Amino acid sequence: MADFFERHFFRPVIVKGHFRSFRFFDVAEAIKLESVRALLGHDAAQPAPTLTHRGPEYARAQSIPLVESLEPLTLPTGETLHARIKYYWFGVAVVELTTGFECDFDALCAKSYRWMNAPEVEKAGEELLRSRLERFRPSLIRPSPKWLDEDYLVIDVQSVEGAGGHPITGAEMLESHGDQITQIVRGELAPLSASERDEVVGSALSYYPTDLVVVGWGAALVYDQPDASPAMIDLIEYANTQLLEFRYYDELLTNLLSNVYSSLEGHESFMARWRLPRRAGRLNRIRLDIMDLTERTEFAAKFISDTYYARVYRVGSAKIGVDDYKALVADKLKTAGELYEFMVAQFNELRMFTLEVVVAVLVLLDVILVLRGK
Repeated sequence: MADFFERHFFRPVIVKGHFRSFRFFDVAEAIKLESVRALLGHDAAQPAPTLTHRGPEYARAQSIPLVESLEPLTLPTGETLHARIKYYWFGVAVVELTTGFECDFDALCAKSYRWMNAPEVEKAGEELLRSRLERFRPSLIRPSPKWLDEDYLVIDVQSVEGAGGHPITGAEMLESHGDQITQIVRGELAPLSASERDEVVGSALSYYPTDLVVVGWGAALVYDQPDASPAMIDLIEYANTQLLEFRYYDELLTNLLSNVYSSLEGHESFMARWRLPRRAGRLNRIRLDIMDLTERTEFAAKFISDTYYARVYRVGSAKIGVDDYKALVADKLKTAGELYEFMVAQFNELRMFTLEVVVAVLVLLDVILVLRGK
């Protein structure tokens, strides 16, 4: 026991890996990937399958994004980052900027905080994407006039060495550096409470003794072999794209429902009410489109429920906020469906009333004609 404490608490623990800064942008309703591939030529690539060891063949992602590797990017600070952009068919583009690190564990918190709060990185990522999308504009279906965006940092730890180069397991890392890991995934410099530490550490996942995944709302720590960590990073990246998509659907439905409520509450003329079927039809078309897009984007990450990848994705989705926005969208889709039925019922009532008035007028005219004939 004394040897354990000496090795892990009194000697520096050297951490090596990469900071991966992700910027997610919703740039269009959809992207024609074949068109982008044709424009990129030999610069285009599809990421190699990463879910290779812990899941069955049919649990792989169904819609493979397109990757564009770029020249290294130099920040105004003089730091050089490796850059690439990943294009998803459902209109999301992901800018990934990567830099390596090697430091002791105590210094990792400050370095992670720096990369989580780097406005120059955010600016560089957006400018890089805008410059690339100029040539891909014909490949964008209904480009977004205003981009929704999300930021995320993955601390890709590839080795952790204690005294004498001794590799540390995931369990040992949590035990000896749980406080620092909590600060890292929460984006904090100051130590956090014991309850916060327990919440973060309690949701950590491992498959082998040597690996570890800890996901927070703004950052995640992934500790695995270089050939295995891309799978975890891909899952976390995909969860962030889903967050962005559900945010887009939530905003679209909020504006749509607000306009419908305003039109229904207003004092419309009799003739204006005859436009109810058109408005109801548009509401229902958008509702069905969103339901279709939601199912198609979710289908790309269907995993068998008892696989390790499924657990990582579920935990990541919950921590990042995907589940919360998914619930909001589901509630608003339900409200949109009820509004559609209400508008159809209102129009049917109006039509029946109009028919009754017409019948009454015809009967009255018939009576008048009969009386005049006498």
